[in-house]
Amino acid sequence: RKKKHRLAMQSLEHFINGQFVPGKRFIPSFDPSTGKEFLQIPDGDADEVNQAVAAAKAAFPSWSRTPKAVRAQWLHKIADQIESQLDMFAEAESKDQGKPVWLAKAVDIPRAVYNFRFFAGAVLYSVEKSNVLDAQQAVNYTTRTPVGVAGLITPWNLPLYLLTWKIAPALATGNTVVAKPSEMTSLTASLLCKAMQDVGLPPGVCNIVFGLGQSVGSAMVLHPDVPLISFTGGTVTGQRISEMAAPMRKKLSLELGGKNPCLVFDDVDLDHVVGETVRSSFTNQGEICLCSSRIYVQQTIFDVFVEKFVAAARALKVGNPRSADSKLGPLVSKEHLAKVRSYVEIAKQEGKVLCGEGVDPPLQLDDELKEGYYFQPTVVTDLTDCSRCVKEEIFGPVVCILPFSTEEEGVARANDNMYGLSACVWSKDGARAQRVARDVHAGTVWINCWMLRDLNMPFGGMKASGTGRESAEDSIDFYTEAKTVCYKL
Repeated sequence: RKKKHRLAMQSLEHFINGQFVPGKRFIPSFDPSTGKEFLQIPDGDADEVNQAVAAAKAAFPSWSRTPKAVRAQWLHKIADQIESQLDMFAEAESKDQGKPVWLAKAVDIPRAVYNFRFFAGAVLYSVEKSNVLDAQQAVNYTTRTPVGVAGLITPWNLPLYLLTWKIAPALATGNTVVAKPSEMTSLTASLLCKAMQDVGLPPGVCNIVFGLGQSVGSAMVLHPDVPLISFTGGTVTGQRISEMAAPMRKKLSLELGGKNPCLVFDDVDLDHVVGETVRSSFTNQGEICLCSSRIYVQQTIFDVFVEKFVAAARALKVGNPRSADSKLGPLVSKEHLAKVRSYVEIAKQEGKVLCGEGVDPPLQLDDELKEGYYFQPTVVTDLTDCSRCVKEEIFGPVVCILPFSTEEEGVARANDNMYGLSACVWSKDGARAQRVARDVHAGTVWINCWMLRDLNMPFGGMKASGTGRESAEDSIDFYTEAKTVCYKL
């Protein structure tokens, strides 16, 4: 049963076995720009998960034996369908998540398209191993077989971007999928289901169940016919998934939180670095796991850096995400806005807030936007390394700037945190920059840049920031099992 989707739809439906299935209960979803409810999300449960897993399990034998080149063609068809409706997807992503429409058009939706195209190519050019045993007159070679039903759980900050980052390699390698997007940002996942239905993807190959983590997510993790879980989200939830999955020995990939340090040395082009660190701090309202949230600046340039950074942060327009000149839209939810505000209250007690809410004049918003979840870019200094604002992931437009003197001190303080997802190093001294990159505990280190991504390179975190890596090679490895075959000649 095909169902026409519009942005003004009243409620979404699960996508199981190639069909849209009405929910039994619903969760309200709010437009972050206005604070008003605009969508009903199915409040799924174990029954719907069981249906989806059964459909995926039934589809697995045929899909896993489909030639890689044919699976790649299906991924390209899905990519083409998304690309042909890029504006619609971008507007939906903005309305659901709060990010500016221009950002969704420039980054989120093109990256979702590229995820499908990238893994459609990667799976065709992966190479297996072989070795000849001369004395025994035998040859050993490896093959990779898909694992089965892949359970995929994704967050609310980059909804379609990260959902397709998991679906694409899972399908390319021959697995079938049951996915759960965040209940706060489910709209583009539903549009993706419609795109897959429209191109004729075989029923059961990709299923999406909407709902809460404690009901849908838990049912997926505990299901005996789901041997693999890939999760992107909070560290506490990731720990819970690990505990639940451990007795069943499931394959796990966990990309978790970050409290990413940025080290700025005194030999940099200050104006350029200020502009880039403002971008790395506040893009997507600071709701990116890779955003810089602890900026360590060498003491000799600290005061002038802070002055320029605060001025640049104040210059960012916060407003209607449909406006082309809005650099930041609203935060994702009323609850998340309250969380971010609570950290600023802590910052007022533990340090000094230089700009943002409570310091600068209130935002001037149109009447229809006044109940939206907007928050001004906020800069905090005079904090100790023990401050909660320095230690904990805020996941919003709040940045801590701290001084350091020596390279050794900067590295030690950057590493003094439970997280280890990414880091930035800014210096014209190439040898120093590479030393710091070597010594910083982070899965990805950018030197004199931010968010330049090569999908061939491993992505993931150290320490509390996760387990496993995602890339062309790493994802193919995760979504398959290696098998050695010994053939006696």
